[in-house]
Amino acid sequence: MGETITFWVLAVVSVSAALGLVFSRKAVYCALMLGVVMFSLAVLYAVQDAPFLAAVQIIVYTGAVMMLFLFVLMLVGVDSSDSLVETIRGQRFWALVAGLAFAALVGLAIGNTIVGPAAGLAGATQAAGGNVPALAQLIFSRYVFAFEVASALLITAALGAMVLAHRERVRPKPTQKELARARFFSGYAPSLPGPGTYARNNAIDMPALLPDGSVSRLSVNRVIARHDVDDDHFPEDAKLADAIRQAVEEEGK
Repeated sequence: MGETITFWVLAVVSVSAALGLVFSRKAVYCALMLGVVMFSLAVLYAVQDAPFLAAVQIIVYTGAVMMLFLFVLMLVGVDSSDSLVETIRGQRFWALVAGLAFAALVGLAIGNTIVGPAAGLAGATQAAGGNVPALAQLIFSRYVFAFEVASALLITAALGAMVLAHRERVRPKPTQKELARARFFSGYAPSLPGPGTYARNNAIDMPALLPDGSVSRLSVNRVIARHDVDDDHFPEDAKLADAIRQAVEEEGK
């Protein structure tokens, strides 16, 4: 009874997450929905007396593969628009053929499950001495060729991704001396902040002062300044207020 309830609950969750994966427009949401589907499969494996497959599903797929997807999204960016230009000829036709073949395969699997008698893993695992020895015996005896082919495909895909992602350097890498000299010649001697950092002094909302006492427009945070102008909220210092207005005007230009 508990196995049936678990199956129907996880079936609804996994199918809903799969539909959200297909119809979601944001790549981050798609990755999260894929994680829900993988975790549901791991629980179903555990219910079907396959603890090794459940552990591999969580550690390898939900852990490693999903983290790889999220790292790719972080590096590529989630705001980049998708290209609608087909770079591979006939990809829609072959995608349709693959979809029909997959639908036929799923239909055959469902029909075999409905028509044939239910068979558990208890007998097979006990005869081989456990779940892991039984799985190893099948992989390295009956399905060894398919296992080696899948391994070769994964290695080829990894090498292909490395080759496609590699870019030759068109100019020599600048040295530390050259970078320091270029920074001094640019008129802004202090070191620049790291990526994603807006502050150029000891506080993000506190602009820096020049030797004559005026506000340095380089240190004015454009994001905070734009909100100050929109909300009509300016500091009491007239020089600082003028610097905020000038920063917003320069950003608009």
